[in-house]
This record gives sequence, structure tokens and C-alpha cells, in this order.
Amino acid sequence: GDVADVRRSFKDRQAFARIDGKPAVVLEVSKRTGSNIIDTIAVVREAVEAERANWPPGVTVSYSQDKSEDIRGMLEDLENNLALAVVLVLVIVLGSLGWRTTTLVAVAVPGSFLAGILMLAGMGLTINIVVLFGLIFAAGNVVDGAIVVTEYADARMAEGIDRRHAYALAAKRMAWPIIASTATQLAAFLPLLFWPGVVGEFMKYLPISQFVTMGAALAMALIFVPVLGAMFGRSGGGTASVDAVRAIERNEIGRQQGMTGAYVRLLDRALRRPGSVLLGATLLLVAVTFLYGAFGRGVEFFPNVEPDRSLIAVHARGNLSISEQDGLVREVEERVLRLQAERGEFASIYTRTGKQDGGNDNLAEDVIGTITLEFADWRERRKADEIIADILERTKDFAGIEVDAQKEDAGPPVGKPIQIQLSARDPEVIAPAAALVRQKLASMDGIINIEDTRPLPGIQWNFEVDRAQAAKFGADVTAIGNMLKLVTNGLIVSDYRPDDSDQEVDIIVRYPQQDRMLEQLDRIRVQTEIGLVPISNFVTRVAEPKTGTINRVDQRRVITVKADVAPGILPDQKVMEIQKWIAGAGLDPQIQIAFKGEDEEQKKASDFLSKAFAGAVFLIFLILMAQFNSFYHTILILSAVVMSTFGVLIGLLLTAQPFGIVMSGIGVVALAGIVVANNIVLIDTFTQFRREGRPAREAIMMTGAERLRPVLLTALNNVLGLMPLTFGINVDLLNRAITVGAPSSQWWVQLSQAIVYGLGFATVLTLVLTPCALMLRENVGAWWARRRGPAREEQHAQRSESLPKAAE
Repeated sequence: GDVADVRRSFKDRQAFARIDGKPAVVLEVSKRTGSNIIDTIAVVREAVEAERANWPPGVTVSYSQDKSEDIRGMLEDLENNLALAVVLVLVIVLGSLGWRTTTLVAVAVPGSFLAGILMLAGMGLTINIVVLFGLIFAAGNVVDGAIVVTEYADARMAEGIDRRHAYALAAKRMAWPIIASTATQLAAFLPLLFWPGVVGEFMKYLPISQFVTMGAALAMALIFVPVLGAMFGRSGGGTASVDAVRAIERNEIGRQQGMTGAYVRLLDRALRRPGSVLLGATLLLVAVTFLYGAFGRGVEFFPNVEPDRSLIAVHARGNLSISEQDGLVREVEERVLRLQAERGEFASIYTRTGKQDGGNDNLAEDVIGTITLEFADWRERRKADEIIADILERTKDFAGIEVDAQKEDAGPPVGKPIQIQLSARDPEVIAPAAALVRQKLASMDGIINIEDTRPLPGIQWNFEVDRAQAAKFGADVTAIGNMLKLVTNGLIVSDYRPDDSDQEVDIIVRYPQQDRMLEQLDRIRVQTEIGLVPISNFVTRVAEPKTGTINRVDQRRVITVKADVAPGILPDQKVMEIQKWIAGAGLDPQIQIAFKGEDEEQKKASDFLSKAFAGAVFLIFLILMAQFNSFYHTILILSAVVMSTFGVLIGLLLTAQPFGIVMSGIGVVALAGIVVANNIVLIDTFTQFRREGRPAREAIMMTGAERLRPVLLTALNNVLGLMPLTFGINVDLLNRAITVGAPSSQWWVQLSQAIVYGLGFATVLTLVLTPCALMLRENVGAWWARRRGPAREEQHAQRSESLPKAAE
């Protein structure tokens, strides 16, 4: 105590934390990989509330950024969409087949869903937003098989067959078409199970949910529904198709009324010139291709979903103390708090100054503080882009700091959308190239929040000891180092454990604060054999450039330039513009440039989905060949896949939306399995009529008349089941509330639009083009036989009659 001030104190402050402008101690809790976030947060809250009883009355506890609330809200919205999808599907079936048949079809919905959820639970999986969307997606599919069975039985009962034999005949007759159509749908989703990377981990639940629900739906359609139909079934409106078929047999096409009659008359006219109809459809597809090439809006990686949180990062450079850093961050915080007082658009404002160790690897090295904004309910505030633009406008006048904003990633975390990685063996050539790239990005419109990973400028003081000179004084190098610590962070001499603490406390010796200055380093005296000697006699203080963070990839030095894009700008367009500039920028040939982040993940997803699409089509091809044993029929059925893809492009043109690599890509792959189902039903029925000895034209007409209703019903069910999500509508049937544009629905708009537009376009063309393609084949065969002579013509007629039997 004679030579020092001995006192118990705190470590030097390394960070500041405030909640809504008030000092706070913040615990940032992260869940372990694979654990349930709702259960984890519930346990955290329980633990905090249990300890809270022992805290002083003045301590206020609050919870912010609780993602379990977001998940509950999204699950609730998706549950509402699921309920609405089921209601819409059943309303359509009710209007077409009657209440008794609708009841049979309705059994397939809870039966398939409950069996699917039971299988998911058996696999150890829980319900999440992707699984729930998978159920919504399946809401229109799980009733397809039941509709086909009940509609066929309904038509047979309209002919006078009793319900027991009608449903037995339906289950037997429609078994293979239903199995084939289900197999094709599952074949489309099968490659998605092998999606690698972060996106694959995110989306794998969609194919899993389809497999379990569609497998259960197949059992419902072929076992449970026919059994119940044999007990309770009754004809509910199958007379229209029966009457149409009979009218065709009597050559009285023009007398049939209603939708079936109108379709039959349209089909009769189309079959007169099948080649012209197919040529017109081909020209339409070519026109769509040119229109999309001219007016398409490009591509994007993941949907732009309204975020619940945003991060404001404050950048500053210099040898700033923690108090100086907090002073700069506090100025930005005050502007945000002023905005909150004016508009009340935030649920919480969490400010943190100092070392950012919260697990965010996307922050630049010169970030001195962050402000995490938790937005209020999306219905009670402006869009996040508008709020962020307002904050940036309010803080743009600060000198010495830069403020940028990062919205919460809706999908897989990929960081800033533009990330240009420059690497070379010679480190000296990278920094100038990175500076040139950053300068180019700053000059481009639509690019904001630019940063790079070059080492921060600064100096560090090196103390060079002249060992020979120090030996003359008998000075110890270790003693010199210890004396230097007295001026900086202090010298730890020991530790002890106080009675009121369960942890050891360091004993640190250091100079008083007024003596901890740069000049004091030159005045330090070290104990030697001849007494206290100034270290300046044998130590030289040298200022050198500070060594910052060095990044390497595959043993090569790298520097990454990162940037955001302004709202409404597609990153893919800017990346292509940057790539074009780099090609002619004349950078050092040693430098290798790679685009990382979103562009890298986008290319990976695009490559995988292209392979998945090809794999799905190949699997579907094998299934169809096994079913029909005909290359022509198989290729004709697969033509629906092409038409559905063009339907997706038409939808993107009508809505002026970009093609989403992940969501729209999954929609195209899924369509490959869905759209072929209608063609399978049509061609299977056509083959059946040909086996009965019907002429080709009559068989085609009868096929259209008999299968029009199930084709339209199955397509309409799929479309209506996804229609609410397509337009971003959420209907709460219990609370009688309707919302539009909820963030939970924004996730799935692109995928839903792809299915709705693709399936709708393909169904309309299928009902006309497939019959025309069948008729054209018969016409070409007959023309070729006539050209080869009477013997060939007779041989063609015999082959036409024998081919269906061979197929059987």
C-alpha cells in the first residue's frame, strides 16, 4: 500500500450493450444443430423465470428476437392455407360429383395426411414450414386417385351397374393408371432427396413429405375408397360423360349440351386438321420462347421475403478505444431511437459496441458496432426496405463512419449477394486488383454497402532490443517485456479466490491511468545490476504497418470484395455486368477470380436442378414404357412436361417476376411428375377403347368425352389447392380474417405460381393436342399404307387392330 493503490476492480470493458437505449446485460442463446427451436426457447424462458425470483426488484427482463414466435406464426398461416386448400378442393368435387361421392373423396384427405404425419414421426422428423407446405402441395394430389376411381364408378352406376360391382370394376380398371401416375409424381421428387449443401438440407423435407402422403393416398384410392364406395356409393352426376359417349356412338355429336358437349364439338373440329393444330401449338411455344427472351425479368436465387429483423452495421477505422467506438455507435443509435419515437416500427432495438462475437461471420473487420432491429408486426409498419432506406438517409451526414444495413436472410445464409474472391500466389498483386474492383463497384448504379477483406490500415509498435548493449547493463529481456506490460494491459503476477466468489481473480500490476501513455514507453526504467536504467539505452521503438487478418483458400492468399444490391435490382444481372467488365479490365493474369456467396450457391442449385429434372424425366420415361410398351405413347405423354415448362414462362411474363432458381426450379421438376398424369389417363382410356375394336377417331372422341371430367377435376384441384399461396392470400377460417402478402406466404409464391401456370397451360393443351397427336399418327399411317399400295393398306388396317392387343 506504500507504493501502489491496491483495490478490487473490473476488467477493462470490451463491449457495450443496450436494449432500446438502456444499458443491458444480454444473453445471446443459440440452439444446437438438430434441436427443436420452440422447445429450446421454452426451456430458456423457464430457466430465466426460475432465477428471476432471486434478482433485485429493479432488474427488468425482456425477450427479443424470439424466433419461436415467428415459427408459430408461419405454421399457423400455413395451417390456414392447408385448411382452405382442402375446402376448395372438396367444393369443386362436390359441385361435380355430388355430396355422397364427395364424402368418399374427402376421406382420402385426412387419411393420407394423418398416415403421412405418422410416418414422418416414425422417421424422427417434426413438423416444419417445408413439411406443412408439402401437405398444402399434396392437398390437390392426394384426392386425384380417389377422384379417378369414384368418377369411373359414378359413370358405371349411371349405366345401371350396382355400386358394389361399379367400385370393384373402378378399382380394378383404374389401378394401373393411378399407380403409374403416382409413380411418376414420386419419380419427379426422388432426385430432390439427393440435393447436397445447405439448400438441400433446407428443401429435403418437401420430397419426404410427398413420398409419405402420396403413398398413403395410393392406398386410400385403391383400397379404402372402393370399400366405402361399395357400402355407401351412389351415382352423383356421371350421366353427362355417359350421354356424350353414347352420342358419339350414334354419330350425334352436335346434340350434346353442356361443357362436355362443347368440348366434344371442339375436339371434333380439331381432329379434322390435327397437323394444323399441332403446328399452331408449336408456333405458340416458339413465340413464348422469343417473348420470354425479350421481356423476361432474369433469375434470382431465393424469393425476396419480408424480414422480421435487420442488422445496422457501423464501420469506422482508426485506433479507437472502446469508449470512442461506443460514442460513434451511440450517435447512430440516437437517430434510430428518434425514428422509433416518431413511428413505433420496432419491437426492440439491440445495440452492441465492440468485438462482435455473436456468430455473425459476414461482418467486416472494421465494424465497431451493430444495431439489431426487430421489426413490429408486418401489418403495422412500412416495408423493411423503406425503413432501412429511411435510417440510411438519417445517418448519411456522419463524418468518419459508414452505416450499412443487412436484411435477415429468408433462405439459406449466403451473405451479401455479390462476393468477388480474388486469389494469387503472389500476395502483392491482389490488393491493387481488389481496390480496382471495389472502385468499379462504387461507380455502378444499384450496388450499395461495398466492403472488402483487405487488411485494415494501421501501425504497430515494435521494440527492437540491442542484446549486446543490454548485456553491458546486465538487463534481462524478459524484465524489459514485463515493464512494458505495466504501461499497457498490466502484468499478471498471481491470482486468488475471494470468499464471495467461486472463480479465481487475477492480480494485475500496472501503472496509473495518467502514466499509461505512448511517451511513457520511452521513459520506462528497468532494474539491472547497476540499478534502474532507462530502456531507451538499448531498446528502439519502431512503427511498422500493422498486420491484419490474412485469409487463405487452398494455400493461396485471397481478398474478397462484397456488396449489396439496391431494392428491386437482381444480383444476377449485376454479376453478369461485373463479369463482362472483368473480362476487359486488364487485371494481372496471375489473379484468379471466383464469384462466391449467392452466385456460387445459385449455380450449384441450378446445376443440381438441371440434373434432377433430367433424372426425373428419365425415371418417368421408364415407368411409362413399362406401362404402355410404346415409344410413341411415352413421348406423347412426356410432351406435357415441355408444355408445362412453357406454361411457367407464360406465368412469369404475366406477373413480371424473375425465375427463382430454387423455388421455380423445384416447381418445374415437380410439374414433370404432375402433368403426365392427365396424359396417362387419356392414353390408357384410348388404348382400352382400341382394344374393344373401336375405330381410331371414334376411340379418341369417346376418350375425350369420358375422361374430360376427371382430367379437369384433378388439374383444378391442384390449381385451387395452391391458388391462395399463388396470390399471397391467407384466410383464417376460424377467426374469419383475410390477410394478403404475409411473409409466410411469400416463401412459396414462386413455387405455387410455377405449378398453377404450368399445370393450367399444360392441361388446356393436353385436352386438345394429345387427341390430335393420336389422330395424326393414324392419318400418317393410313397415308403411308395407301402410298405403298392396297396390300400395304390392308396390312396397316390389320396392324392397327392388333397393336392394342399386343400392348395389352
